[in-house]
Amino acid sequence: MNLILLGPPGAGKGTQARHLVDSRGMVQLSTGDMLREAKDSGTEMGKRVAEVMARGELVTDEIVIGLIREKLEQGAPGGFIFDGFPRTLAQADALDDLLASTGQTLDAVIAMEVDDDELVQRITARSTCGACGEVYNDLTKPIPADGKCTACGGTEFKRRADDNEESLRTRLMEYYKKTSPLLGYYHAKGKLSTVNGLGEIAEVQNAIAAVLD
Repeated sequence: MNLILLGPPGAGKGTQARHLVDSRGMVQLSTGDMLREAKDSGTEMGKRVAEVMARGELVTDEIVIGLIREKLEQGAPGGFIFDGFPRTLAQADALDDLLASTGQTLDAVIAMEVDDDELVQRITARSTCGACGEVYNDLTKPIPADGKCTACGGTEFKRRADDNEESLRTRLMEYYKKTSPLLGYYHAKGKLSTVNGLGEIAEVQNAIAAVLD
């Protein structure tokens, strides 16, 4: 099972991806994580990534696709979750070609839909554990009274500097501009499903499971 999760910043893609990794044995392919891993690997591809990032330039599609190809060739029992890729129609076409060349298919694309005002309220109240990344929210999931992360026991929590309303609305507009064509692309291919990204975590998990099953 290979899956693309789409959703604006703060929709809960990371939380849902972690659940799929734990419950279904899937592997999350996060573009950012793969680039950081490659940069520190010392491989030829890693050296290319390090050089580009050292110059402050954007990593090319060719490099990202090369990193994804390496992961696909390694395989995963439960399949892959594509996180942060594709972002453009050209990347979507490249992913189709890549999957075909490795004898794999894209089984589903799930778009996590949100109400922008509710999302802004959620994100501006968000904190994360500095050790494991577990997400907390002042309104719906406060940091425990003992000051310890329920996932790892860590005691340091942080807020992102850009988790403010002005910055978030700018990020939302950028997401919608880039993602709208992808929604049409995958709808035309019969791959697209939507879920309410702002439901309770368990509700969203169940909605995603219903699509995958």
